[in-house]
Amino acid sequence: MTTALRRISFIVIIAVIWEATSRLSGLPDFMFPSLIQVFETLYNGILNGQILVAIGKSLSRLLIGFSIAIVLGLLMGYLIWRYKWVEDTLGFLVTALQSIPSIVWFPLAIIWFGLNDMAILFIVTIGATWTMTTSATSGFKNVPQLYQRVAKTFGSTGFHFIRTVILPASVPQLLSGLRIAWAFSWRALMAGELLGAGGGLGQLLETGRSLGQMDLVISVMIMIAVIGTIIDQIVFTRLERSVQTKWGVA
Repeated sequence: MTTALRRISFIVIIAVIWEATSRLSGLPDFMFPSLIQVFETLYNGILNGQILVAIGKSLSRLLIGFSIAIVLGLLMGYLIWRYKWVEDTLGFLVTALQSIPSIVWFPLAIIWFGLNDMAILFIVTIGATWTMTTSATSGFKNVPQLYQRVAKTFGSTGFHFIRTVILPASVPQLLSGLRIAWAFSWRALMAGELLGAGGGLGQLLETGRSLGQMDLVISVMIMIAVIGTIIDQIVFTRLERSVQTKWGVA
């Protein structure tokens, strides 16, 4: 039995259990909707564009915030790796900030930026920056000293040394950091939109809750899971396999 068939069979079993439980539980639809009702709501939401517009807004915020987090994480990771005094100061602060959940920053974001897109972008960026910084620092530090000495012997210095030695040798760990940072930023985005305003999947969840439409809430949850799985499998899993093949691991 292939992996895809196992996954499909597992999802079908869960769907059957859900549908049977919904019909036999006696609970009202607004508390425990059937999957048929959920998929009808999902289909209508896609057809009338409500869910598609929300997906577009969420992904645009995610792309901007995640891109900023990557740049900041790589820059701070380089500085922490390169300078001991930065490691003793900024590195210590990053370790402390990484333990703070990103949603905790939301009250400050509202005060600083207001209840708008900037506040949500701030939460998304914060959600991924510290993880990316830690992964970049670790990746740069784990570059074998032999590679560095050989490159310097041949006269590689400055940006050429970073581009041709440090970055390529740390790619496996950087990819792992990107994958984790993406997960954190995706969760931070949903939390920010759920509490904030301006559309998006998170705001659609809040709309379903306030209207008592659990079918809408569950349909949006399904879309969030599907989008997260697709990006993880298509982007990050393929990148990791490509790197493993290049390095002779797979």
